[in-house]
Amino acid sequence: MTLARNSAPSRIPVTLVTGFLGSGKTTLINAALRAPELARTVVIVNEFGEVGLDHSLFASSNDTVVVLENGCLCCTVRGELVATLVDLHRRRQSGSLPPFDNVVIETSGLAEPGPVLQAFLSEPNLDGLYRIASVLTLVDAVNFADTISEHDEAIRQVAFADRVLISKLDLVQGDPQIAEDGLRSVIAKLAPAAKIERQEAGGPPRVELLKSPGFDAADPEADPLPWLALAAHEQHQGHNHGPHEGHHHDHHDHHADHLRERGIESFVLIRTEPMSREELQFLLAGINQNLGPGLLRVKGLVNIAGEPGKPAVIQGAQHILHTMTWLDRWPDADQRTRIIFIAQGTTRAELKDIIEMLDRMSARTYKARERGRIAREQAAKNTG
Repeated sequence: MTLARNSAPSRIPVTLVTGFLGSGKTTLINAALRAPELARTVVIVNEFGEVGLDHSLFASSNDTVVVLENGCLCCTVRGELVATLVDLHRRRQSGSLPPFDNVVIETSGLAEPGPVLQAFLSEPNLDGLYRIASVLTLVDAVNFADTISEHDEAIRQVAFADRVLISKLDLVQGDPQIAEDGLRSVIAKLAPAAKIERQEAGGPPRVELLKSPGFDAADPEADPLPWLALAAHEQHQGHNHGPHEGHHHDHHDHHADHLRERGIESFVLIRTEPMSREELQFLLAGINQNLGPGLLRVKGLVNIAGEPGKPAVIQGAQHILHTMTWLDRWPDADQRTRIIFIAQGTTRAELKDIIEMLDRMSARTYKARERGRIAREQAAKNTG
């Protein structure tokens, strides 16, 4: 994995709103923008096509809505997104733009979130200015089943989510509760660490979804436990392994069986013994090499040898891994290393085997190098 630059704590939070075409992203944002709590929010809209339409639906038409057209954020418009964010920050600092303390990015319905997350992890021009606070994915209750069977982008949009909002439940045929239960089951399979909610038709604007502070890894006092929701769930299952063993509890779900060929799998590696920096680097590099583009997200707390009482925070999107940051203290009494891996195109058993094998290899390689270093030092001392 490529290491990115370090970050500063005073970064503006960014909410990435994604979801397939027709899922209700613009409707959600437009309704929330009318609330006074979002008066200091900038919205960046990515539209795909010759003529942009979505931005004309927003309540505001001034400088607080920026439109990126004729491309998707996952490819041709990424450079424009970075330039826009840097320019907005410059204008904010100079006073030529009203002050803002929050950014919402609405992606095209065809865009994958991964490359956008990578931009915030790796672009030097964004370093210290912004951070991704939350990825919010909207799921269309009427069309989601057909959409994920035909469009891989829709699967990845859900897999990257921190929160999933189910829309249009009032339009489904049959019992809405049965439909919601089925959707929650599939979504939980694709995004086991995401919080799943429903969008009430005609309900109040969901302002809190667009102004979440999220977890700031550069804040040494931030609470990472909600961010590590999947690890917490795994620990609650009561599975304990040896010092170099990870675990994954398999919840079989017949609603999600049809996703297995193209589905998302997750695995939580838990280590009892502290891990050296070299071991961690070896482990992450090996996982990236073996899983390649199928590796979607990595996040975790790591007990680094020689750093008692201070956990390291790692997070990555696909092949980009952000430089480690540090918390001032562990959030609770559990000081084990917990690293979450989310991947696509690998079976759960294969993912587990790959990660556990590389974990064992990293530990052995580090110990062998240490033995060699000690032997060389001893030999030099004896010959001296």
